[in-house]
Amino acid sequence: MQVFALVGQSGTGKSHHASLLANELGTDLIVDDGLAIMEGKILAGQSSKREQSRLAAVRRAIFSDPGHAAEVREKIREVSPDNVLIIGTSRAMVNRIAEALAIPEPQKYVDIREVATHDEIRRALKVRKEQGKHVIPAPTLEVRRSFSGYLVDPLRFFIPKRSNQSANLVVEKSVVRPTWSSFGRFYIADSVVGAIAVKSCREIDGMARVRKVVVESTDEGVNVDLEVAIKHGVMPFEVLGKAQKHVKKMVEYCTALNVLSVDVAARKVSLE
Repeated sequence: MQVFALVGQSGTGKSHHASLLANELGTDLIVDDGLAIMEGKILAGQSSKREQSRLAAVRRAIFSDPGHAAEVREKIREVSPDNVLIIGTSRAMVNRIAEALAIPEPQKYVDIREVATHDEIRRALKVRKEQGKHVIPAPTLEVRRSFSGYLVDPLRFFIPKRSNQSANLVVEKSVVRPTWSSFGRFYIADSVVGAIAVKSCREIDGMARVRKVVVESTDEGVNVDLEVAIKHGVMPFEVLGKAQKHVKKMVEYCTALNVLSVDVAARKVSLE
């Protein structure tokens, strides 16, 4: 196994440039901020950006928790990558991560200034300071499963093809704002989610009214249960199926929550 490291000051754009460097080095797996990411998928770990304080975030990023380290260590052993890229703020940090994950110390350390221009680093620092935004080198669909309720924005860019590739690569990253950001935090009440679900359900043709809505919130997302009355003469399964898809779409669009399930049950047929 070959191990490489990308190091640099916090906020200088390391996670943003990680995919580009990984492509150049032919790296299979990226270890960044407590996550093991491979081919655009989060294989294991917990992101440090979900922690409630900066100190807890640092501890998460260096795999101080034995259970967290064991989970990622086992996954790396399972997929057995040929090359690994570790992201960190210093050589000492990436060496500590390598030790926690039982992989060799990096044979090559790349400074962020070797892959990013002065202007790119300056802009990255400005965005971090003024907007509190952080990049996770994984697609938004993957990230939302771990960041339900966070404002997650997709970021796409092209990587020029290498000699052994048939086409340019399209890489998607995600931009989040951690809870420990100085810009504060927010939450969405279950009653708000329920109101969005009810309104969305009523927009479906053939729906008479919503009799009851129950929202269950978890760390991974929300479950929505609706009891409805449908109009007489409609195709019930068609109406309920459309309502289920529309509620999921609108709740995720309006709240950024990860909708785990939507159950819509018809308890009554309305003759009105």
